[in-house]
Amino acid sequence: MTSTAPDPLLVLSNVNTFYGQAQVHFDLSISIGRGHIVCLLGGNASGKSTTMKIILGLVKPRSGEVTFDGSSLLGLTTPQIVRRGIASVPEARRLFADMSVRENILMGAFVRNDRAEVAQDLERMLALFPKLGQRLSQRASSLSGGEQQMVAMARALMSRPRMIVMDEPTMGLSPLYVDRVLELIRTINQEGVSVFMVEQNASLALEIAHEAYVLQTGRIVLSGPARALKDDPRVRDAYLGGTEAA
Repeated sequence: MTSTAPDPLLVLSNVNTFYGQAQVHFDLSISIGRGHIVCLLGGNASGKSTTMKIILGLVKPRSGEVTFDGSSLLGLTTPQIVRRGIASVPEARRLFADMSVRENILMGAFVRNDRAEVAQDLERMLALFPKLGQRLSQRASSLSGGEQQMVAMARALMSRPRMIVMDEPTMGLSPLYVDRVLELIRTINQEGVSVFMVEQNASLALEIAHEAYVLQTGRIVLSGPARALKDDPRVRDAYLGGTEAA
């Protein structure tokens, strides 16, 4: 079963991906609606992170199509894709450890030339993530995992994206920061940014998503409204083999 967003912003159509001779995706089709939060659920080695890499131009599928707002992303470099309006919050944050919090956040604006508006957006980030205002001069490596995740989210927003793709945004965070990050994802979405997030924690992801897909060994095995999937007994079977789904 697959679902198609009524007003799609990002669409992956019949994508087949290989690493050498090993096939990672089998006719993968995903649609992320404009203004929606969509989550991709699945266990380790299901193909979730490769899906993110395809969207960001880091991996090229052998066949299929990837479009953003009606235009193909295939063949574009990652900076070109960022300029189209897609920003990334990668797994494990991927901050520049020896750079300050301020410098890390401003790295998200590397595609922009409007200095005055960049400065305004930095102030907006500090309003959205007030704790970072107290940490601007600190090295990123000195922050807690939750604070680093906020820096990664602020950095992504500095490019003024239309969509953010997030890889395991709650991984390794304390319960307090998990709740805060999910609240921030909702807030970002309410400001008009579409969100595509990969998560292993099904119960958390389905709480905030509009739609969801379940990926198992490179194939979409379930998809639909997140609320419906949350109550679907098949989610436990399809997600991590039925033994680890929350």
